[in-house]
Amino acid sequence: MASRKSLRSQLYRAARDLGNVEAAEHRGAGGLARRAARRSVYRRSNSLTGGLLRAIGLGPRRRRG
Repeated sequence: MASRKSLRSQLYRAARDLGNVEAAEHRGAGGLARRAARRSVYRRSNSLTGGLLRAIGLGPRRRRG
């Protein structure tokens, strides 16, 4: 049985999907590819920054779900 998603999670996903659609509409496939690459870089850099902050005791704790 699939787990229920929170309303916040559903809203974030809908906003992300809408952004993808708008990028494809206005900028074509290239715009969508640039958006995907940019999000990938942000995800990686935010992950590294968060890991560094947690390592020195300044970052948020991970939630147990």
